[in-house]
Amino acid sequence: MRVAEIFYSIQGEGSLVGVPSIFVRTSGCNLRCSWCDTPYTSWNPEGEDMTLDQVLDRASAFSAARHVVLTGGEPMIAPAIVDLSRRFRERGMHITVETAGTIFAPVACDLMSISPKLANSTPEGVFHAQHERLRLQPVILRRLMSEYDYQLKFVVAREADIEEAADVAARLQAPPDKVILMPEGVTTEMLDERGAWIAEICKDRGFRFSPRLHIHLYGNKRGV
Repeated sequence: MRVAEIFYSIQGEGSLVGVPSIFVRTSGCNLRCSWCDTPYTSWNPEGEDMTLDQVLDRASAFSAARHVVLTGGEPMIAPAIVDLSRRFRERGMHITVETAGTIFAPVACDLMSISPKLANSTPEGVFHAQHERLRLQPVILRRLMSEYDYQLKFVVAREADIEEAADVAARLQAPPDKVILMPEGVTTEMLDERGAWIAEICKDRGFRFSPRLHIHLYGNKRGV
């Protein structure tokens, strides 16, 4: 599979925020989010073609880790992602899969971190129609939610996004404590500004709030 990067850091988002984790970031995505913070895995996919043994050997360097995050791009489209997840399971690792929820694969997974894409993600230009057609797949979302422990993580940039996220969650019958709202942004200033009002909405509606802790700790750069 093509891998953009493998690194050891602190989980910056979602219900496991703060947990030291190995990140295996595959390259390649079926979506083209306008605000994508990893364009090197989607808009301009790059990386190294690696065997499963090579991925596992590199991950083994981080001997203290007990959590691994399979992310992207869209890891569910990566060749051999199922086999890779099962081999991490054989090593006793806790596995999180970060996915947009548009494709199903029978991966080994302890936390399915699903980030359904809202209208704020749709780009202008040549990828507009493809992205809009693919970004929400209710049948796939329901299957993932029924087969795995999950969180629904929505990227919020404006107040209108809240109602759209709430509508998607309601249609999927997701309880509020499974719904996580996270501010969109790649600077601490933008995250703080948006986070302040998003947190208040979470308090009102019973949703969970997530920071982007890695941005606050390390800035917007790769390998963190």
